[in-house]
Amino acid sequence: MQRRGALFGMPGGSGSRKMAAGDIGELLVPHMPTIRVPRSGDRVYKNECAFSYDSPKVRGASGGALPKRRNSKIFLDLDTDDDLNSDDYEYEDEAKLVIFPDHYEIALPNIEELPALVTIACDAVLSSKSPYRKQDPDTWENELPVSKYANNLTQLDNGVRIPPSGWKCARCDLRENLWLNLTDGSVLCGKWFFDSSGGNGHALEHYRDTGYPLAVKLGTITPDGADVYSFQEEEAVLDPHLAKHLAHFGIDMLHMHGTENGLQDNDIKPRVSEWEVIQETGTKLKPMYGPGYTGLKNLGNSCYLSSVMQAIFSIPEFQRAYVGNLPRIFDYSPLDPTQDFNTQMTKLGHGLLSGQYSKPPVKSELIEQVMKEELKPQQNGISPRMFKAFVSKSHPEFSSNRQQDAQEFFLHLVNLVERNRIGSENPSDVFRFLVEERIQCCQTRKVRYTERVDYLMQLPVAMEAATNKDELIAYELTRREAESNRRPLPELVRAKIPFSACLQAFSEPENVDDFWSSALQAKSAGVKTSRFASFPEYLVVQIKKFTFGLDWVPKKFDVSIDMPDLLDINHLRARGLQPGEEELPDISPPIVIPDDSKDRLMTQLIDPSDIDESSVMQLAEMGFPLEACRKAVYFTGNMGAEVAFNWIVVHMEEPDFAEPLTMPGYGGAASAGASVFGATGLDNQPPEETVAIITSMGFHRNQAIQALRATNSNLERALDWIFSHPEFEEDSDFVIEMENNANANIVSEAKPEGPRVKDGSGSKWVIYNDHKVCASERPPKDLGYMYFYRRIPS
Repeated sequence: MQRRGALFGMPGGSGSRKMAAGDIGELLVPHMPTIRVPRSGDRVYKNECAFSYDSPKVRGASGGALPKRRNSKIFLDLDTDDDLNSDDYEYEDEAKLVIFPDHYEIALPNIEELPALVTIACDAVLSSKSPYRKQDPDTWENELPVSKYANNLTQLDNGVRIPPSGWKCARCDLRENLWLNLTDGSVLCGKWFFDSSGGNGHALEHYRDTGYPLAVKLGTITPDGADVYSFQEEEAVLDPHLAKHLAHFGIDMLHMHGTENGLQDNDIKPRVSEWEVIQETGTKLKPMYGPGYTGLKNLGNSCYLSSVMQAIFSIPEFQRAYVGNLPRIFDYSPLDPTQDFNTQMTKLGHGLLSGQYSKPPVKSELIEQVMKEELKPQQNGISPRMFKAFVSKSHPEFSSNRQQDAQEFFLHLVNLVERNRIGSENPSDVFRFLVEERIQCCQTRKVRYTERVDYLMQLPVAMEAATNKDELIAYELTRREAESNRRPLPELVRAKIPFSACLQAFSEPENVDDFWSSALQAKSAGVKTSRFASFPEYLVVQIKKFTFGLDWVPKKFDVSIDMPDLLDINHLRARGLQPGEEELPDISPPIVIPDDSKDRLMTQLIDPSDIDESSVMQLAEMGFPLEACRKAVYFTGNMGAEVAFNWIVVHMEEPDFAEPLTMPGYGGAASAGASVFGATGLDNQPPEETVAIITSMGFHRNQAIQALRATNSNLERALDWIFSHPEFEEDSDFVIEMENNANANIVSEAKPEGPRVKDGSGSKWVIYNDHKVCASERPPKDLGYMYFYRRIPS
């Protein structure tokens, strides 16, 4: 087998033939300014083509086969992932300089005929180490550098102790994407994403204020390590003394290290048992080949990525957006296509859907296997190394190459799709829906309705609703007796949870911690319920199987949930403000300002004409509306851009956020003081007669109020607003089912490797076990972690 690779591509000539020495120099002269020698630190991709998964092992493909494109430079594989030195192969190792698009070939080395610069560049490419070598599983942990701050990290003796749960950001109320600063024990939120998920960047702000460099993400701490980020070094790092640094704050991460992976011997059997069920161990499975049946090689702890991407590219909107636009995306890809999200998504989608990399063995291969007495399916799949390297770069979690969560990666991917949308097309909109949150003050009984965007439905596991409680109690007693007597453990009994109980737990009211009642102007008890204000085309359901015990060890609910093929959630439709309900006043909580500044503000009356315009312009340069910036500076008493920015973060979702500054009743110190601390004193309830006019046209009352608030009660503009925001309209009945024909359902666990199960054409379930793709005989639908449901048109 011949292994070939192209180093540079340049236009010229016709046909694939060798050229005379004079012609070579003539063709290279116009392109000499564009050729440069790779420097230290440059990415030289020698293990994977930037546009395809072709390799010497792909039947009918040469090392340099590429989809047609206009760009003259290419980045191509000169090494292989597979062992071509085995007894199965005889090959010649040959390198050529190829002039594209017409495949002129120049054998290397060729010192006599090539200019010195080209020769040096070719030698540098051939001798460069692959950027993937450090990602091999055997050297995985060496991928991240050791932080230069780890050995001499200062930790304050301030008595801070971190509980195993119930964390929230010290500067806001966020309870996810939280980071523990390893110097002072502050718990703060990470950066925010386009959909308002993630955080408000308070961990980074804290570093800028204090210079404390290292933080660990809460929720990732296991006996094997955790995700550590260095703000000073601006990358994910390793902390060799992490156990010591965490113990300083009362977190013991190493108490389970007495046995492999921190698991007690008696914990191993239940996990293996479930894994055997998911992989359909002991069942002879029939391999599947062709378009849509291409597996993804496991790169080491990459199961979460494979699971999500197999599901994503089973959805028609993603197929059309990327694979359907392949010629245009490839033609207009940048000079370095390895760093272009749309190019890499298209490449991966084509690899999974084309069938080019999922072909059944030919007769000669089957005969060879019989002769070797090793007849077994040979499914190679494709290796998404370039894709993984790109989507995980600069991400503290996914760049760590440890076990990750499929749900977190799904949201990360949605974020990337949104940021790199192709024109106006955004395929991730198929997952987007609006959630109506109703918060009620328990003391005054008044309510507030708000809406937010979400992309998945998280269902709690209702363990108390298990239908086999007697069996579970008997099993637990038997297990403990076997442990104490050192006998073999009994066969696992898994809790059986009705799906209806999980759905009921989702819809139950939940307590709101630190609820601030605008009716009382003080903290009070509050409860929150969530409903669907709109429904997506594809509903992603996550079963919240993971939690933390009091010992800080992640625990997984080993349960069986009877997931339905058809899911009716009409009863979770949002209803809006109901007759007899009274809304909470539209007043925001006070901004926390240092006492000395607060005293100054309470005694100093700020005239609107005295607004600090320099602070206004600083905020406006960040992209905020000018009028909103003026209000922020005014209501924070000219305290500066930073304090005003905090006001903007609190108020930016309000309908009148960008409206001009108005102060009815201005002229008293008391009203000014109230305004400074968040009580605007403005009644934003639109006139009832205007609401009645809009509702008489057939629109819903809640929709009319929302439109009028967004347009300062201007009737004409409110009607335009309604027609430009169709997502606020009432949806038709929403019934969704597990996809039967579009490969839309997937089962995934946050484990280092293992199968995904999804359905195939003709209502057949297919199991995707890394690179192996087979027809499923016993699909374990009850053991899933994420499920994709397709909406049924009404």
